[in-house]
Amino acid sequence: MPDRDLRPRRSVLYMPGANERALDKAKGLAADALILDLEDAVAPDAKVEARDRVCAAVASGDYGAREVTIRVNSLDTEWHAEDIAAVSRAGPSGVVVPKIDSAADVHQVERALEAAGAPDHTRIWAMVETPVAMLHAEAIASASERLAVLVMGTNDLAKELHAEHVPGRQPLLCGLGMCLLAARVAGKVILDGVYNDIKNQEGFEAECLQGRQMGFDGKTLIHPSQLDPCNRVFAPGTSEIETAREIIAAFDEATAAGKGVVTVNGRMIENLHVDNARRVLAQADAIARLNPA
Repeated sequence: MPDRDLRPRRSVLYMPGANERALDKAKGLAADALILDLEDAVAPDAKVEARDRVCAAVASGDYGAREVTIRVNSLDTEWHAEDIAAVSRAGPSGVVVPKIDSAADVHQVERALEAAGAPDHTRIWAMVETPVAMLHAEAIASASERLAVLVMGTNDLAKELHAEHVPGRQPLLCGLGMCLLAARVAGKVILDGVYNDIKNQEGFEAECLQGRQMGFDGKTLIHPSQLDPCNRVFAPGTSEIETAREIIAAFDEATAAGKGVVTVNGRMIENLHVDNARRVLAQADAIARLNPA
C-alpha cells in the first residue's frame, strides 16, 4: 500500500448531504472517515442545495484529522458534471463515485477532476456494485494512480444478482473475493459494504469480523451506533500488537546473529510473518495518530 494511503479507514460513515443537522453532528463522531452523500440520501429536487451545503462543510475544515469525502451522483445522471466541478473546488480527501463498471469510467472521472482543477489530494474512491464491476475489478483498481479506494456496494450487488441478504453473505462472497484480489494486486484500500439492520448488533459485529478476516481494510456504515463496534473489530488488539513486536524483535535478533531459523512462542517465523507484523504495527500507529490519547 502506498505510504500516502497508510491511514485508518476502519469505519467510514455515510452522512446525508441534505441534512444540515447530520453534517454538524458528524464533526463529533468517532468515524475514521466520512462520506457526505449527494446520491441516494438526497431527493432530486434537493440535489443542488445539498451540493452547496456539502461543499461548504468540506471547505470549513471543521472535521479535524479524519478523512472527509463526497459521494457524487453517478456518471449517467444529470447532476454528475456539476457535482464533480463543485467537489473539485471544495477539495475533499476523496470523491466517491457510484456505479464504476470499467477502467474507462475511472478515466472519465479522472479527466473531469483534472479539467476542473481538483487538488492532487482529492483521490477517487470507486464504488463497485454491479456484476460487470466484479468481472472488471482488476482493471478498475489498476486504472489510475489517483484511485485510492474501492468501496463495495453490496446492496446494489445483491439486487443485481437477485440474491437474498443472508447471514454469512454466501451469495456475495464470489464478488467480494474478486474485488479483494483486485485491490491487493493494485495496492489499493478496499472497504466492505454496509450492514442494513442497525438494531442487530450481534449480526453487525459478526459481519465486521467476517470482513476483517477476509482482508477488508474497513467497512462503510449507515448509522453512528455502528461506529464503536466497527472501530474495535477492525483495529489490532493489544495481544496482536504485542505479538507483532515479539515477531519483529526475534527476527531482527536472529538476523543479526546469522541464525537461519526463528521461532516465537513455538511457531516458526518467516518473512511473510514479519511483513504482517509490520503491517499490524503500522495500522496501530496510524490509528493512534488519528486518535491521540
